[in-house]
Amino acid sequence: MSRGLFVTGTDTGVGKTVTCAALVHRFRTAARLQYWKPVQTGIEQDDDTGEVWRLAACKAAEGIRLPRPVSPHLAARWCGRTISLDELSLPPGEGIAWIVEGAGGVLVPLNDHDLMTDLMLALGLAVLVVARSSLGTINHTLLTLEALRRRGLRVVGVVMNGAPNADNRAAIEHYGQAAVLGEMPPLEPLDSDRLASWATAELDPGGQLLEFLE
Repeated sequence: MSRGLFVTGTDTGVGKTVTCAALVHRFRTAARLQYWKPVQTGIEQDDDTGEVWRLAACKAAEGIRLPRPVSPHLAARWCGRTISLDELSLPPGEGIAWIVEGAGGVLVPLNDHDLMTDLMLALGLAVLVVARSSLGTINHTLLTLEALRRRGLRVVGVVMNGAPNADNRAAIEHYGQAAVLGEMPPLEPLDSDRLASWATAELDPGGQLLEFLE
């Protein structure tokens, strides 16, 4: 069985990529980590793999890269192709713990039949949810947690990005029955040193994620 975490979000632009880089900083001494973004759309303006390298110098595997910043199923259709789950299996690698980043939220379509949750199930990894800390996050996060659990996926916790909000954190932990493993404030400028400092001190201080990476 593969080791690692699937990092998903309540929406696009919530901080999944930065959270992936933070995980590398937090656990790079405990595990042999590698990053993989199975599907990247909008390659004209987004390079999440390059950003993880900039922030954490983590080795990365190749994924499907598509133009146009839209859902994977639509980006692929506009390119005259179809994304298949069969081509999204974990790349080979002995002793690697994978940090896998999804595209958008949990119910983003990959093709006419499969959603991002189907990829999570196929990979067999535990799921870490990234959410905003701001207004609206309670509803978005609870819906995300419910969608994951109804499909039998194991949720290991939530990371919240943005100005810390104690009330929103408490609501997510209470109603969502999910531990918030970190609250990442805005880091200005966002660079490797600042991210590493936050991750080593504040991300998953109890080491709950180690069982999925060691």
